[in-house]
Amino acid sequence: MAAPALQAAVLSGEAVQGGLVFGKTSPGASVFLDGKEVMVSTSGDFVIGFGRDETGERTLVIRTAPGEEESIALPVAPRDYDIERVDGLPPRTVTPDPEALERIREEAKMVSTARARRDQRTDYADGFDWPAQGRISGVYGSQRVLNGEPRRPHFGLDIAAPTGSPVYAPADGIVTLAPHDMYVSGGTIVLDHGQGLSSSFLHLSRSRVEAGTEVRKGDLIAEIGATGRASGPHLDWRMNWLDRRVDPQLLVEGSPESNGNVAAETQKERL
Repeated sequence: MAAPALQAAVLSGEAVQGGLVFGKTSPGASVFLDGKEVMVSTSGDFVIGFGRDETGERTLVIRTAPGEEESIALPVAPRDYDIERVDGLPPRTVTPDPEALERIREEAKMVSTARARRDQRTDYADGFDWPAQGRISGVYGSQRVLNGEPRRPHFGLDIAAPTGSPVYAPADGIVTLAPHDMYVSGGTIVLDHGQGLSSSFLHLSRSRVEAGTEVRKGDLIAEIGATGRASGPHLDWRMNWLDRRVDPQLLVEGSPESNGNVAAETQKERL
């Protein structure tokens, strides 16, 4: 569902489960979603997101001056999700022992901290391209059955490709985490795009960046692998807005199997 029109702001994107809506308002304006203030850049840019299972209406308020505000209801459109069966995973990663569970909890805290960055940057404003070339092998929101056991939904977009295939930054950003061997996600990178919007790249065989690295859309950041809980080589691309897990596929056009819309093409255009 396309974002509705406002007088006080221009909105684009989709008010749908897993979707993002991007906004442009007057510099100095304040923005609130369901009563909570949303970060707005000095130029008036902001972004809001919706989780996999969000339902009903959200209220967006734009306050351009004291006593001057406009509000609009954003009905969150529902989606149908697939059931995805994944077999052949290492049993220890599907049913971890107590020691492994403690490691998983500690690593989850590391990821949460890496995603907690909040600043005025709008690295997302130039849009997103596919970070890799390959076949889509898993989609956002699908209910996962791992080695025959029902588990949590899948919050990423999987792109299958041979080990060592390049992974490019889909948009500008700053690397906030780049460990090589996390228990579930293996080689992992978290890339912050500003205002609480971040990408995560999982199961990497090799990282080409480290925490603190600033990258531009199309920069080579990693290589695809099958590390962590993976049945074969692929890139698991995930995105978060604050604590909401959103769908990367809603932000890119075409297919990752074609050459023309992969992020590296953007980098070539700059050269």
